[in-house]
Amino acid sequence: MSQPSALRSDAGEPATPGRPASAVALSQFVLKIVSRCDLSCDHCYVYEHPDQSWRRQPHTMAPATVAAAARRIAEHAVAHRLDAVRVVLHGGEPLLAGAAGLAATAAELRRRLDPVTRLDLRMQSNGVLLTEEIAEVLVTHGVAIGISLDGDRAANDRHRRYASGASSHARVLRALALLRRPEFRPCYAGLLCTVDLANDPVTVYRALLAEDPPHIDFLLPHANWERPPPRPAGVATPYADWLLAVHRAWTADGRPVPIRLLDSLLATAAGGVTRTEAVGLAAADLAVVETDGSYEQVDSLKSAYDGAPATGLDVFTHPVDAVAAHPMVAVRQAGLAGLSATCRACPVVRQCGGGLFAHRYRPGTGFDNPSVYCADLAHLIEGITGVPAGPTGSPAATPAASAGAGGPDAAMPPASSRSPSVDPADDGAGPDVLDPSVLDDLGTGHGTDASVRQLAAVHLAKTRALLVALSPATAGHPVAAAAWERLVDLDVTAPGAVREVLGHPFVRRWAHRCLERPALADLDRLAAVAAAAAVRAGARVDLDVPVRDGVLALPTLGALALPELSGPALLTTVDGGFRVRAAGRTIDVRPGEETSVWRPVRRADAPDVLIEDTDPYRDCYQDLVVAPRLAADAAARWAAHLTAAVGRIDTEAEAYAPGVRALLRAVVPVRPDRQGRQRSAAAASAFGAVAVTPVPDDAALAVLLVHEVQHLKLDGVLDVCELVDRRDARLLTVPWRDDPRPVEGVLHGTYAHLAVADVWRRRPGAEAAAQHRRYRDWTDGALDALLGLGALTPAGERFAARMRTTVDRWR
Repeated sequence: MSQPSALRSDAGEPATPGRPASAVALSQFVLKIVSRCDLSCDHCYVYEHPDQSWRRQPHTMAPATVAAAARRIAEHAVAHRLDAVRVVLHGGEPLLAGAAGLAATAAELRRRLDPVTRLDLRMQSNGVLLTEEIAEVLVTHGVAIGISLDGDRAANDRHRRYASGASSHARVLRALALLRRPEFRPCYAGLLCTVDLANDPVTVYRALLAEDPPHIDFLLPHANWERPPPRPAGVATPYADWLLAVHRAWTADGRPVPIRLLDSLLATAAGGVTRTEAVGLAAADLAVVETDGSYEQVDSLKSAYDGAPATGLDVFTHPVDAVAAHPMVAVRQAGLAGLSATCRACPVVRQCGGGLFAHRYRPGTGFDNPSVYCADLAHLIEGITGVPAGPTGSPAATPAASAGAGGPDAAMPPASSRSPSVDPADDGAGPDVLDPSVLDDLGTGHGTDASVRQLAAVHLAKTRALLVALSPATAGHPVAAAAWERLVDLDVTAPGAVREVLGHPFVRRWAHRCLERPALADLDRLAAVAAAAAVRAGARVDLDVPVRDGVLALPTLGALALPELSGPALLTTVDGGFRVRAAGRTIDVRPGEETSVWRPVRRADAPDVLIEDTDPYRDCYQDLVVAPRLAADAAARWAAHLTAAVGRIDTEAEAYAPGVRALLRAVVPVRPDRQGRQRSAAAASAFGAVAVTPVPDDAALAVLLVHEVQHLKLDGVLDVCELVDRRDARLLTVPWRDDPRPVEGVLHGTYAHLAVADVWRRRPGAEAAAQHRRYRDWTDGALDALLGLGALTPAGERFAARMRTTVDRWR
């Protein structure tokens, strides 16, 4: 799925008349349709903090103002070719607009925006005025509503009360019960909870979980260096400690619901994208429209000083590009460069991102400071991702900490991350966006090391999401229940070992099969996954592990031949390996030593690629038949060929080397083709693996590897970005296949053949020149067909246009 601002205008693009040349695309808009509230929450940044501009605002947004705002947003979406825009109806309390007012506002936004972009329409509310009539309006107009709730009654009543002091809790629960009804569930977006140290974190978490929300978000109280948050005496990081208690309970529960702040910290540690502006370095892409039509910056700035969010612009006379070019917005678009020197020097800056912009304010230095929650954020990142912190609470500047900002040892999210969003109640469970610069970079055909590593992070996140989706089925299971609990423990105590095993292509393949065909789900194999992670970590474990067809297979490690068995065997880790007990027999195994019964996975030395001939889920390549266990000399030849082939790619096609080294985890030998052809394949559900027939030399293998890694790259992109209109069922004839191909298949073939043409272009000799012309012509014609068909999304059009630029440069 694509997300708002998945496509931004290139910096070098000619400026549209009337649009500042430096303007970037904004894809999220908050419409303050009501400027008053029916509650009197004492922590509200709108009414209780320094900025009091609400007093000068009309009570409600007039229909003419709604129309003007909708027109400006539509103009902006068209000018920047945005494939989606998010609009959040806000306040004050937006439900004060009533059913008729909400229906009119939503209808006007749909009328203006639906013809030009995909409108993601949302609302943030305290919920107390929600009725069946309003819920029907929300469902009719496709408005997802997030509800503010701080926990159980005692927790919620600390702040979220009526002006009389009366509790709002019962009315909020009534609203949530309404949203859980089947007819209204589609508009239930999630819960937003403000942290209060006086409330027990686990009790709050359980109270929120009891409302069955699609998502939860925790918000740190708005504070800054002038008005710091309350802290108990003698406690250095109380907010981190509070959130870490939630994290431990959430992890122990199997992470049953996405928690946006925690997911975002895990995602950014892995080099992925954040889902919240509170952490991470994602550029701000949000504007607020007040009830009088004036544009403001993000409204959390109201907590800094009076007038902080003002821009001096309005929807009647200024385009959205004028807001995007505002100096304060530009600072928040600058990423690392927009942070204070202290933040730029911090080894976990890519996770923290300097914290929420409003929390950095200090009189005299403005926003050029770390967050007032700096120590808490550092400790929270350490506790969640394992990045070590120094004695002062700031992360230590160690190689491991640096890797945590996206290196190979970074912690991975349990389910995956999405793009930044104003709304705590996000939808969807998987990674949902690549940075536009990354998508453009990959569209050239090769892509830098940083870009392809984002795809590797997406793969790990997808695998985690699959496992989380499987976890409810493990409850009460005789083998999988204990395995799930152990894997959750290992994810906390030995995250590197868990990441290594979950990164194996056929763990994802197995999990995908379990969800795809639940009647045939092999849940027992979860024990093999957990056992493999424990063996890698050297962690103590006793698990029943399945034996299938006389084989006990451990992903990334190898397989144990137990032909006399058909049920589970008890696996116990011991120093240097593991012990298996079954049918009165005990076998000790050291993972790297081959014996008469233990078949370890072999590896090529450079790069570190598995020669996978033991995993039971590797047979997934249609008409290619996987080879049985290789003899030692055959495995040695494969290893030598792989090492030499990657060396060739390093020297002959160096632009494609990062993709091969970052994404290729395993090569699966398959039986020779009956017609003597050199054949290879990749499967999206086994991301990271390539199946290959025997090849005569490393030169041929290098071409096949580049070809298949291109498919892996595009599979990774398609995991998170819609490039093809799924409704378009047309078929295209292509020169490399006899049968007409669907559009996505043509895109795949084009992307792979572009790389192959480039490899041959760099090799000397007449044969290489002929091969280059052949693949170049195939690519050239296919790109013409794709770009002229109208079957690609805006992101797909841009991706294909980047390929076109690459091919045109060869002429």
